[in-house]
Amino acid sequence: MNLIPKKLTAEAFSPFGQVIENIGEYDFKFNENRADRWNDFLKTEVDAAGRMGVSLAVSRPVTLPYTLSMVERHPLASQAFIPLNEQPFLVIVARDENGKPANPEIFITNGLQGVNYARNAWHGVLSPLNHDQRFLMIDRVEGAGENLEIHDFKEPFVINQA
Repeated sequence: MNLIPKKLTAEAFSPFGQVIENIGEYDFKFNENRADRWNDFLKTEVDAAGRMGVSLAVSRPVTLPYTLSMVERHPLASQAFIPLNEQPFLVIVARDENGKPANPEIFITNGLQGVNYARNAWHGVLSPLNHDQRFLMIDRVEGAGENLEIHDFKEPFVINQA
């Protein structure tokens, strides 16, 4: 099945988590009024036994058409990815249907947006386009229990350019 990426918006992505971007009115100024702050806009989720951490990641690019053969989810915590270099990347998600992912939905960022996948949201792996991309990650780094579930599709999907 062929899939086409669509523009990433907060409304379209809301069933899967949050879009991370500083749009709209900031909450307050700080640093002698030289900096604007969008306060506490990332809502992380973690089970009682876990601890969230901040990490760095560098991901190699994918090229379109791209064959999508698997998705994953994290039942114990949310997982956020914030790009550190300005370039678009694919955001691959799927709604849950009785414990299995439905057909994937594909978004493409504007190069400045990040995402925060909600707990249990099925999602693809990091998929930058064209170049290696650096990400700031906020996710569960400690705690008991398995926080990764992988689903391999019986038939892969092909992601094409719009």
